[in-house]
Amino acid sequence: MFISQAYAQAAGAAAPGGMEMLIQFVPFIFVFAIMWFLMIRPQRQRAKQHQEMIKNVRRGDTIVMTGGLIGKIARVVDDGELLLEVGENVRVRVSRAAIADVRAKGEPVKEGE
Repeated sequence: MFISQAYAQAAGAAAPGGMEMLIQFVPFIFVFAIMWFLMIRPQRQRAKQHQEMIKNVRRGDTIVMTGGLIGKIARVVDDGELLLEVGENVRVRVSRAAIADVRAKGEPVKEGE
């Protein structure tokens, strides 16, 4: 007796069309929009700035590697590698992708040096 009455009430309350489904998705869309503007978009901007910084390093710049190694760029080997001087006559070949920060921009080095 009670089950049939509850079923009858639920059947009559259903909205025609997909309006009910759309109303259910509005909170999810709202949460995604908030996450986009607070998390995803700023992270993409930081990643873009970091890629630009890595692309623009040159000989004489003082850099910090992701492992904490600090040194001066002695030579740019190719697009993916650098020769990093970490001490007097101590040079290490490192990947550009491992650069965490550029501390000081060096002065441009003349071609003859």
